[in-house]
Amino acid sequence: MCRMGDVLAGNHAVWEFDSDSVLIRFARGLRTPRLWNALGARRIPFEALSGVTVSAAGSGGKRDAVVLRAVPRPGADPLMEAAAGQLRDVCDPYRLVLPGDRAGQAAEFADAVRARLGPEADEPAQRFLVRVPEPPLQLKAYDARLAFDGSAVTFHWSRTGATSAKWKAGDQRYPLTALTGVEWSTPEGPGGHLRLLLRDAPADPRPDHDLATAVFAVGYGSVHESLPFAAAVLAALRGRTPVASVPAARTDERLHHLGELYSAGLLTDAEYSALRDRFAAEA
Repeated sequence: MCRMGDVLAGNHAVWEFDSDSVLIRFARGLRTPRLWNALGARRIPFEALSGVTVSAAGSGGKRDAVVLRAVPRPGADPLMEAAAGQLRDVCDPYRLVLPGDRAGQAAEFADAVRARLGPEADEPAQRFLVRVPEPPLQLKAYDARLAFDGSAVTFHWSRTGATSAKWKAGDQRYPLTALTGVEWSTPEGPGGHLRLLLRDAPADPRPDHDLATAVFAVGYGSVHESLPFAAAVLAALRGRTPVASVPAARTDERLHHLGELYSAGLLTDAEYSALRDRFAAEA
């Protein structure tokens, strides 16, 4: 059975079992999804989850690999609420791919998490429970530079990217009190944009004409930049208090458990060295 501080290392991420949460640390590197690089680490309280599954990697996945996937409760994570199902599997921060020979460890980890889920796991969360990047934040879209200071979102139009309608209207500033929501459309498909939904004004269906919308394009508004920005605005807009940070396990405890995994042959030399150095650096 998993104990506090036990870790499970997979492709580009390590999941650590804690007393009331799962701490997910994303590895930094060229092969790591850029969204994971941007997030760095996330603490997911058990109360933010509705379940966890272990399955074989699907077609096109790595041979003899298993997938550990946590399922967030609706309304628990502003990042996933803003994404609205548009993230590709490879970018899903709740998905961990492991070698097939670690299926047993993945199943044990999943069982330990399930044992911590409460009776409300099947119900939508009444408030956000997972932290997202906090303002001030900036985002460079194709037709504007956006800034969020925690109380308002400002659009500074680009002379070369913005339509004449936006340029003539001038820069825009929208306080949170004027908003009802945020709409994020992935830049990985046609029509990508970030739209603020206004309380007292209808939206122009044309993103390049709507004064509360920033348009994405190749190299502008990438997922790892625009999605955390949208999630931060959404979290602030709903005014919900994220769960307090849970004290991290002591570094010596993590290194001890890491050594146990290595001694048991569950980590390669490279994985052990990388995790050991990371934990030591974060002390």
